[in-house]
Amino acid sequence: MNKYLAEFIGTLLLVFVGLGSAIFDGKSIGALGIGLAFGLTLLALVYVIGPISGCHINPAVTIGAALSGRMKASDVFPYWIAQVLGGISGFGFLALIMMGSPTPDMVHSSAVAASNGFGDHSPAGFSMAAVFVAEIMVTFVLVLTVLGSTSVAAPAGFAGIPIGLALVVGHYVAIPIDNASINPARSIASAIYAGDWALSQLWLFIVAPLVGGVIAALVYKIVENRLSPSIKTELERS
Repeated sequence: MNKYLAEFIGTLLLVFVGLGSAIFDGKSIGALGIGLAFGLTLLALVYVIGPISGCHINPAVTIGAALSGRMKASDVFPYWIAQVLGGISGFGFLALIMMGSPTPDMVHSSAVAASNGFGDHSPAGFSMAAVFVAEIMVTFVLVLTVLGSTSVAAPAGFAGIPIGLALVVGHYVAIPIDNASINPARSIASAIYAGDWALSQLWLFIVAPLVGGVIAALVYKIVENRLSPSIKTELERS
């Protein structure tokens, strides 16, 4: 159970710090600060819980790892459950804090502001199709980075840096488009507290990141298999 607990705690902290930064200080730090909050939290967690669970803390990363042969298929659904519960709990702690605010409806209004959306609920009015493509692409970048930086060919001990930076730059692309999901667990967390349109549009922010994770796994397998057998054997030995 240690790895499932690690995924729960990791996703909880990612949502708490990332969305907490957006809710409490978003106007001051802007997209730059919010992206760094998510990315630096992920970078730290790679070294904290990576040795225990691999530090997926994102269903899209989990499906990519499974399709790449990095984990057992039987662990996928337990990982997803732990991640979703962790995300909901992370926003739950934010809600507890916001209940102490003098603004009566701060929990709901903040959840709405933090939720991902398309059309009228996109920050810049992007269409459903545009948001779908954006989420696939930014998640593809993240998952491909995870797979590449944790492969036997990558320098040991440095994976957290490119993974964290990939999440940072992903947020810079996606925040103006749809408030940046890149992680179904993160989207579920805010949508549950927001309700209404956030729940009706939630399907996109579950499906698109998972599609991005699947594509990243397939692309990486193609690239990986282009290595000659001798190079692959040498890398595996090292």
